[in-house]
Amino acid sequence: MSSTNSPEAVKKLLENMQSDLRALSLECKKKFPPVKEAAESGIIKVKTIAARNTEILAALKENSSEVVQPFLMGCGTKEPKITQLCLAAIQRLMSHEVVSETAAGNIINMLWQLMENSLEELKLLQTVLVLLTTNTVVHDEALSKAIVLCFRLHFTKDNITNNTAAATVRQVVTVVFERMVAEDEQHRDIIEQPALVQANSNRRSVSTLKPCAKDAYMLFQDLCQLVNADAPYWLVGMTEMTRTFGLELLESVLNDFPQVFLQHQEFSFLLKERVCPLVIKLFSPNIKFRQGSNTSSSPAPVEKPYFPICMRLLRVVSVLIKQFYSLLVTECEIFLSLLVKFLDADKPQWLRAVAVESIHRLCVQPQLLRSFCQSYDMKQHSTKVFRDIVNALGSFIQSLFLVPPTGNPATANQAGNNNAGGTVSAPANPGMLGIGGGVTLLPAFEYRGTWIPILTITVQGSAKATYLEMLDKVEPPTIPEGYAMSVAFHCLLDLVRGITSMIEGELGETETECQPTSEAASSTTQSSEQQELQSTADEMDKEIVNKAVWEEMVNACWCGLLAALSLLLDASTDEAATENILKAELTMAALCGRLGLVTSRDAFITAICKGSLPPHYALTVLNTTTAATLSNKSYSIQGQSVMMISPSSESHQQVVAVGQPLAVQPQGTVMLTSKNIQCMRTLLNLAHCHGAVLGTSWQLVLATLQHLVWILGLKPSSGGALKPGRAVEGPSTVLTTAVMTDLPVISNILSRLFESSQYLDDVSLHHLINALCSLSLEAMDMAYGNNKEPSLFAVAKLLETGLVNMHRIEILWRPLTGHLLEKVCQHPNSRMREWGAEALTSLIKAGLTFNHDPPLSQNQRLQLLLLNPLKEMSSINHPDIRLKQLECVLQILQSQGDSLGPGWPLVLGVMGAIRNDQGESLIRTAFQCLQLVVTDFLPTMPCSCLQIVVDVAGSFGLHNQELNISLTSIGLLWNISDYFFQRGEIIEKELNKEEAAQQKQAEEKGVVLNRPFHPAPPFDCLWLCLYAKLGELCVDPRPAVRKSAGQTLFSTIGAHGTLLQHSTWHTVIWKVLFHLLDRVRESSTTADKEKIESGGGNILIHHSRDTAEKQWAETWVLTLAGVARIFNTRRYLLQPLGDFSRAWDVLLDHIQSAALSKNNEVSLAALKSFQEILQIVSPVRDSDKPETPPAVNVPVSVLLGSISGPGLSRPFVRTDSIGERLGRYSSSEPPIVTDELEDLNLWWAAWNTWYRIGSESTKPPITFDKLTFIPSQPFLTALIQIFPALYQHIKTGFSMDDLQKLGVILHSAVSVPISSDASPFILPSYTEAVLTSLQEAVLTALDVLQKAICIGSENMQIMYPAIFDQLLAFVEFSCKPPQYGQLETKHIANAKYNQIQLFAPAEWVALNYVPFAERSLEVVVDLYQKTACHKAVVNEKVLQNIIKTLRFPLSLKYSCPSESTWKLAVSSLLKVLSIGLPVARQHASSGKFDSMWPELANTFEDFLFTKSIPPDNLSIQEFQRNECIDVEVVQLISTEILPYANFIPKEFVGQIMTMLNKGSIHSQSSSFTEAEIDIRLREEFSKMCFETLLQFSFSNKVTTPQEGYISRMALSVLLKRSQDVLHRYIEDERLSGKCPLPRQQVTEIIFVLKAVSTLIDSLKKTQPENGNLPKLMKIPGHK
Repeated sequence: MSSTNSPEAVKKLLENMQSDLRALSLECKKKFPPVKEAAESGIIKVKTIAARNTEILAALKENSSEVVQPFLMGCGTKEPKITQLCLAAIQRLMSHEVVSETAAGNIINMLWQLMENSLEELKLLQTVLVLLTTNTVVHDEALSKAIVLCFRLHFTKDNITNNTAAATVRQVVTVVFERMVAEDEQHRDIIEQPALVQANSNRRSVSTLKPCAKDAYMLFQDLCQLVNADAPYWLVGMTEMTRTFGLELLESVLNDFPQVFLQHQEFSFLLKERVCPLVIKLFSPNIKFRQGSNTSSSPAPVEKPYFPICMRLLRVVSVLIKQFYSLLVTECEIFLSLLVKFLDADKPQWLRAVAVESIHRLCVQPQLLRSFCQSYDMKQHSTKVFRDIVNALGSFIQSLFLVPPTGNPATANQAGNNNAGGTVSAPANPGMLGIGGGVTLLPAFEYRGTWIPILTITVQGSAKATYLEMLDKVEPPTIPEGYAMSVAFHCLLDLVRGITSMIEGELGETETECQPTSEAASSTTQSSEQQELQSTADEMDKEIVNKAVWEEMVNACWCGLLAALSLLLDASTDEAATENILKAELTMAALCGRLGLVTSRDAFITAICKGSLPPHYALTVLNTTTAATLSNKSYSIQGQSVMMISPSSESHQQVVAVGQPLAVQPQGTVMLTSKNIQCMRTLLNLAHCHGAVLGTSWQLVLATLQHLVWILGLKPSSGGALKPGRAVEGPSTVLTTAVMTDLPVISNILSRLFESSQYLDDVSLHHLINALCSLSLEAMDMAYGNNKEPSLFAVAKLLETGLVNMHRIEILWRPLTGHLLEKVCQHPNSRMREWGAEALTSLIKAGLTFNHDPPLSQNQRLQLLLLNPLKEMSSINHPDIRLKQLECVLQILQSQGDSLGPGWPLVLGVMGAIRNDQGESLIRTAFQCLQLVVTDFLPTMPCSCLQIVVDVAGSFGLHNQELNISLTSIGLLWNISDYFFQRGEIIEKELNKEEAAQQKQAEEKGVVLNRPFHPAPPFDCLWLCLYAKLGELCVDPRPAVRKSAGQTLFSTIGAHGTLLQHSTWHTVIWKVLFHLLDRVRESSTTADKEKIESGGGNILIHHSRDTAEKQWAETWVLTLAGVARIFNTRRYLLQPLGDFSRAWDVLLDHIQSAALSKNNEVSLAALKSFQEILQIVSPVRDSDKPETPPAVNVPVSVLLGSISGPGLSRPFVRTDSIGERLGRYSSSEPPIVTDELEDLNLWWAAWNTWYRIGSESTKPPITFDKLTFIPSQPFLTALIQIFPALYQHIKTGFSMDDLQKLGVILHSAVSVPISSDASPFILPSYTEAVLTSLQEAVLTALDVLQKAICIGSENMQIMYPAIFDQLLAFVEFSCKPPQYGQLETKHIANAKYNQIQLFAPAEWVALNYVPFAERSLEVVVDLYQKTACHKAVVNEKVLQNIIKTLRFPLSLKYSCPSESTWKLAVSSLLKVLSIGLPVARQHASSGKFDSMWPELANTFEDFLFTKSIPPDNLSIQEFQRNECIDVEVVQLISTEILPYANFIPKEFVGQIMTMLNKGSIHSQSSSFTEAEIDIRLREEFSKMCFETLLQFSFSNKVTTPQEGYISRMALSVLLKRSQDVLHRYIEDERLSGKCPLPRQQVTEIIFVLKAVSTLIDSLKKTQPENGNLPKLMKIPGHK
């Protein structure tokens, strides 16, 4: 107001007023003098006021009646010019607010008069407007009069006036209500008691209202009256009124001043009592009207709907609902029901259009919709208004498709009976003509031949109506085609958008509200906590209420929405529309998901899924798993049946892809349109953004995606991502370029979708995985029984999901891997399996490399969980799966080997689970892993796993697929043992620690700790397991493996055995070594004797190994040797063990059975082992080896670092290490003495074994054939060679019996023949006098014995004769080789070495026994020389036996196999006699030698006068040499026997004399043959004999009668001899006549004569009483 109050403005006003008055007085000068006077007095008045008052304006206002008077009078002249001038002046006063209430009243009365005279109508309106807007002085009747004035002007004939009046009325009505609002503002601070509204009958006295409020009330009340065609109470003077205008005014008031009605009960009352009944009444024609119904049927004609009123009513209703819903709950229910009814198909098109527009206005107000839902749908027995609205929209849209719109809607209004359904057929519709070929580019919906364009009508979210705004139209407008559909479509979209954004907003609020309160509660003090809790509780209640509302809203609307949207989606031909529909479906699905409304969520998702797939695509999951409501594709909505419309196949969509359906038997191809792809992207979007709320409907989503991916030909690549790949079979997928460029995007979105699973909560993640699993099961069912390419979508995505959720892998690991393991990896389809394994192994590898928190090293449970499926894969038999498994292990080892920790048993288990029958490549890969473990990872794994490593390595040794692997695995075992040895101390500590822990656990549980080789300490158990494994390999069927394992086993025990606790050796001996020996013995004895053709491939097999038996023989040899070596080298450890003697017996038993096996190799080796264990010096002598190496002293540890292990002070050094040697020497402990007696027992056990082996092996078999086993020479030699060593230990107790046993064995051994194949290598040629080693050994054995006897005690010496017997038996072999049972042997003499003989089939050749016999003879002579006087030798007639034995070769003489034999026999005889005869003479009296003499005589006789003829080729020199030998014998007789005749039996001497006699006569041959030479050659011999006779004849030193008798005997023999010679000579001479006699005969006679003469001479010397002379005289020569 500052502008009008300023002094300048006031001054100006005064000037203007004065000039106006002057002008008026001028105008009225002539015609209207009163007016002129009034004007002039007015000028004075104004001047006076201005002069007297400082507050000029206030004074003017006070006197305004007088000031205005001249102007009013001017108006009264009805003169246009004057009137205009006055009205302008009045307006100026008003604008300066200098008009009082009275003046205003006067002005209004004057204006009324002008109006009634129809003067200056526009100026009037202007004046009224200025009067009412500039101030509030006009009240009550004056106000009503002014308003009536405007109304009346509105109904004049002049159009301009009418419109101006209408505008003025609108402004005036607004002013009235604005005054009331301002009044309320002023009195806001004064709190009044609101009086109760009485239902007053007198409506005019509204006493409680303030003045402005009262005006407003009266005005509004009358407006209602007027619209209702009743008389007004306040607006007196109204003549006419239109409903349309009245409704517009009502609407504007309600719309602009809602707070008036909400704050004042009086006004609320008006709303309820007046406005609502009025609206309902006015609506009735629209409700009752049915388009096309028969008018005559009803008694009174039905009033037709009238567009202007109807449209305005709907606007009023919109305002009422929008603004006063809370006041008019019941009324609104009626209005809304009406609105819904107006959408019916039988209502006029325009009515339906405006109704849809009205509904659209509601749809953009979600809070209002929410209130509807709360007030109606959630109340019992109330109309489900919200549901009805949505369903009505759905039905409306459907009806638009099913009932084609009429051609010309204008006619529909005029002809009430126009049947819009029947008369106008769809093709007549001009809009339909362009569609036939589908060439239109307009966005539109098209369904079953009905084409409806989509019009752009509004910006989303605002309801800008078209027809509701047509206030100037009286006739209903023509509704363009598609308009109603477009609005309805937008209604749906806005409804969805509004509801979802509202609910989600509130949901978000409640979520954020709940969080801080809970946090605050935990941190604040007690009292505030309680407050917090209280508020939290309120929050909770609120939330429960809210949730109920949200759920009801969704439940109420989803069916209708879905029905409508599905239909529209199917009909849409416009990408943008499709996008909007899909967006709506997506947001609804997500909302339902968030609210946990499964049925509705699944229904929306199903709709999107169906849209993604080609029409009529058979996808079971969409038809079966969806909620039952959808199963029959239609459901009832509040009595209305809404069809769920299936996608129609004839949609005019661009086909963008052709592919194969994913089915067991694909029929043909299916086509994907661009809309399908659009739906697919929506589906991906849904899953991506709202995965958390999908729950079980993941199944639907994924199943659909799987099919789409299949049709589009996307195939999984590494990591599970899908890449475009060509379809493998069938008509190949055809894709347009548009889709080709889209595919990478789709594949990318697909991957992102599963990547985003990392943001899902655990429950949603489980839903996702369950869905993938069941999808995978379905794909697997399809892939059964055919080798078609399976769908790998599910498996690939399981992998992808697992990979991105590594940070919480625990929660999904079991379902994930369980499915892959139990189902996919075991599937018969190889591609399916391969992917299953690929997925599983990738997950395991990723899991192990992932940076977990806490890390795996601190979370053993998780690590085991991750590795477990790897182990489980071992139960699957498909080799391809196992290969993947092993490759995975290999990669894990290479990348994670150092950090596997507790996972080692699982990893090793995988390698160990490979079975023999699983193919070479698997075994090779598994073995590669094992090699890696042994070479790189032994130090990093827990020691408790070392035993598993041993087991696994052993199991590879047993695999028979690939020999190299078996052999290499034995090498690994050696490496492992080396590792144990090097890190023994650490391993032992760790194992002991672990053992203690397990022991404790076991005790707590009350169970016994069970592990192999208990109770040995754990480290020893480890060794024992290693030994046991090698032991198993030692009996493998393949010889190479056995050999290698055997060598390794014995090397390990040899090299590292010292680490074992002493007590553990017991187990080694019994459970490892003897167990092994038993098995080897058993296998060897049962092995096959069949010849093996060749080894694997074309390896040639040596003949010594060409049967299984021979190969096992090698193993037996190796094993026995190994065990024996251990017994030998470790005896100092073994002997203190309690049952050493039992072990010794068992070992001996093994040696015995091996020695007696019918295999030369084994038996010989057994003896070697026997020799080895017998060469052991008894530990008593061996102070070098105490029972356990003592603890190493300090100086040593300084030298060596700390090498002594804990516990039993076992140095961790090799046996030959410096430490141990030092240890031994620095040992202060005395060596431990074992019991001598026990030691003896061991040796006697050995002797018994030796005896059994000897007697068994040399006993001749009963029958002989080709296969008879005869022990070899080396075997026998070895056997005999053992005896001397053995004897050293048992000599003290060696008895006569034992000697007998020995003798039998020696005899039999020597008698064993050799096969002719072997003979060239063993036998010397016949001429060489060489002993075989066996014979050497036999003699050595006897030599050892006799030496022992020699130095032994008296009672031992009785054994001499037995030894002589033994030797003499051997001597006999020279001429009489021994027989071996019944075996035919060739004598070596006959077996001359010619080729044929060599290869004759196994003939047996007796040995050349001559050298042996001769050596034996020499031994006999030697021995006799030593022992001749020995009592036993005398008593047992040893001399006689010797003579008896020698008699045989001597008598054979030239017939002996070897000439040397008899020569040696003679010389031996001479030696023996030279020693023995004195002894014999000595014992002559005892008669012990009586029987010897005749034997001796016979021997001389047989030798000197042998029957054998010398060989023809004997040279003279030889003969002479032989004769010399004969002479020697005679000399012996003359020196050793005859001189002692008196000690010798007479018969013997007689025999000797007879013999000499026989020898001294030259035997004369009658023929002149070689015999001459023969006899000649024995001249010397005869001469010797003769001389001997002669000598003893002359014996003149007779001291005893005995001596005399020998010479008498000699003499008589000599004379007898001479007599014979002379007789023969005389005879021969007489016969020979002239011929001379042979030379030797002449010689002989001369010799005889000489002898006789000598004799005579000697006789002369002796006394004549010697009675010999008469005999001599008888000699013929003395005639």
